[in-house]
Order: sequence, then structure tokens, then C-alpha cells
Amino acid sequence: MERKMTEMIYQFKILLQGSKPPIWRRIQVPASYSFYELHVAIQDSMGWYDCHLHEFVMKTPTSLMEDRIGIPDDDGWEDDGVLPGWETELLPYFSLENPKAEYMYDFGDGWAHLITLEKILPAQSGQTYPWCLKGKRACPPEDCGGVWGYEGLLDILSDPKHEEYADRLEWLGGEFDSEEFDPKDIVFEDPKDRYKLFSEMRS
Repeated sequence: MERKMTEMIYQFKILLQGSKPPIWRRIQVPASYSFYELHVAIQDSMGWYDCHLHEFVMKTPTSLMEDRIGIPDDDGWEDDGVLPGWETELLPYFSLENPKAEYMYDFGDGWAHLITLEKILPAQSGQTYPWCLKGKRACPPEDCGGVWGYEGLLDILSDPKHEEYADRLEWLGGEFDSEEFDPKDIVFEDPKDRYKLFSEMRS
């Protein structure tokens, strides 16, 4: 759910690394967001389903050491060094002097994103946030094998005579246009609702 804001806004560019031609989004989110809230905004703007683990890796401005922020291992056996994203705010980390973070989604397929803070702006009167301003190309399908698997999938879909064409099309549930993206189609869910669902699944 989007909501109106009267605070400062972070403008991020999200680039799916290794994608050729590039797959990217430009979004604006409240500067008061946590990393988990940013995660939800990234998922919604890219088109992922948020059905796998994720993790941010970012330098701290004070020590320049890298922090891992995401979902800590909750099996109780050891501290895996991951800071909980829902308790970690963006403000102490992101600045125009420290603008970049890595964001990994689905450790199996390894969808690596480069997150870059482009601007810090005052919220626009009447505008709801998060807001997707622009982007290019469709999000790859979930579980297609990462960037290399996606390239292979597109090769198959480009050749209706390929022996795997019909099977892959059925797996996708129909036609797939890798160039299709319209920021007006993006719907941002309320991070609180997503976190509630996530907590219920973990309990």
C-alpha cells in the first residue's frame, strides 16, 4: 500500500547485474524506511514474488566494514552475522557519499542487484511513496536459473521450432515479452502486511 509522505525521499536505481540488455528500475522511497521495507519495494518494482531469501551487503559509513542485512538464521545454533532488515534503518547507511549496496535475491539462482542512491529529495505534495518512476524490461521469471538460465530461456523462446519451446511456454503459463515494462503497472504492497505474513510463516 502506498502512503503520502511529508519527509525526505531517497531515489534509488536498481540494476539487475549481468543482465544484457540491462534490466533496471528507478524508485523513490521514504528515507525513514528500514532495509526490509526497501526490500519489499525492490521486490514489487522489479516483479519478483518474494518467495526466496534475500540479503543486502553494504559498507557502514563509520567503519567502512561491510554489514550483511536481511533475514538472520533463526535456528538458534549460531549467530550468522546478518542484521535483521526490519530493525535496521536506511538512514545510518545511505548517503550521497556512501550510495551503493549489493542486494541478493534467491541464493540458488543468485539474482544480484546493484542498488545506487541517486538523489535525496523532499517529498512531493500529494505524491504517494514508494513510487516507481521508470524502468526497462521485464523481470525474469522466478526459478529460471539466474542470469545465465534466463538467457538460455530467451534463446529457446526466440525459436518456435526449438524442441523445448512448447514445454518452456507451458512452464511460463503463456507468452512472455522480455521487453515489456510499464511503471504505471507497479503496485506496492504495504511492508507491514508483508512482514506480518513473513512472521506467520516463520512461527
